[in-house]
Amino acid sequence: MRWLLIVLAVVGIAASSLALREHYRTDTSPCSINDRWDCGIVNHSPYAMLYGVPVAVIGIAGYLLLGLLAFRKAYRLMLVAALGGLGFSLYLAHIESTVLGVWCIYCVISLGVISLLTLLILGTVIVSLVSGTSRKTA
Repeated sequence: MRWLLIVLAVVGIAASSLALREHYRTDTSPCSINDRWDCGIVNHSPYAMLYGVPVAVIGIAGYLLLGLLAFRKAYRLMLVAALGGLGFSLYLAHIESTVLGVWCIYCVISLGVISLLTLLILGTVIVSLVSGTSRKTA
């Protein structure tokens, strides 16, 4: 499970890196698909920064932390971090949906990655708790 979680963290880093590139891009965004899908609008909006830090940088750091925790098999701590990341990603998706009315494909990929990571980690923690409990009682 560790390596699958690490691969997903790397995919998250890649998606966040592409979003960061869009944040600093000054020419026309290649991911401007139509009036509902435009990474440039999302990544140049005021919601793309948090206390002066691009949200994509926070995503890169978060996925890096999740990858390191997966490597160390610190799944319980990883679950806490992933739940925080999922909550933040859902908040950003809400902003895209209701405030901006435009979606960023990289952000949606990141939301999918953090959702899958959270579910896998949750399952891993539950299995370890159940198997650990059954060993102690047996």
